[in-house]
Amino acid sequence: MSSTTEQRIDHEQKLPPTGRISFEQFLEWCDEDTLAEWVDGEIVMTSPASDQHQDLSDFLVAVIRPFSETRQLGQLRSAPFLMRTEARPSGREPDLMFVAQERIDLVKTNYLDGAADLVVEIVSPESIGRDRGEKFVEYEAAGVREYWLIDPLRQQAEFYQLGADDHYRLGSVADGIYRSQVLPGFWLRVAWLWQRPMPTILSVLKELGVL
Repeated sequence: MSSTTEQRIDHEQKLPPTGRISFEQFLEWCDEDTLAEWVDGEIVMTSPASDQHQDLSDFLVAVIRPFSETRQLGQLRSAPFLMRTEARPSGREPDLMFVAQERIDLVKTNYLDGAADLVVEIVSPESIGRDRGEKFVEYEAAGVREYWLIDPLRQQAEFYQLGADDHYRLGSVADGIYRSQVLPGFWLRVAWLWQRPMPTILSVLKELGVL
């Protein structure tokens, strides 16, 4: 078989199934190289991340993961990893999500079976409508306790916390610092996100008291 034929077959195999499908069918079709989400039984294709997007994601993973691990707070997952919720229902792929230790049984082999405690979405021109609209409503309804919206284009970060009335409220940023409710003791200097070059991971971990 020629390489051209193999490429054509591979492409055909990755075409989204037609019509509505179950979450289980979506998992069978989707793989780590496929940028897609499952919403109301339909496949929603997404775009590749930009360099700045990836830089921010890597930075947050590098500072949150050791902080969480040293305090045994829970587990952090970064894209591509699905979060399944029944509020819509949907299988979303947040940029980052954190699950508290007492809910760690929700972490399955290739998806999170329920709402994460913390979700981070890094906004891009392509995703701004979903992140601020559909996902905001879905995450709120699903019970995601904390939702960070980070917009590098506008250099704007919003930290939403789920209130007793099950609605999001903007969390306080005092003196340029946001203190998480989901990650006890963790704080983030918002200016770090826009600093170029970004601060070194070692320097941030020292400030956070991890090192």
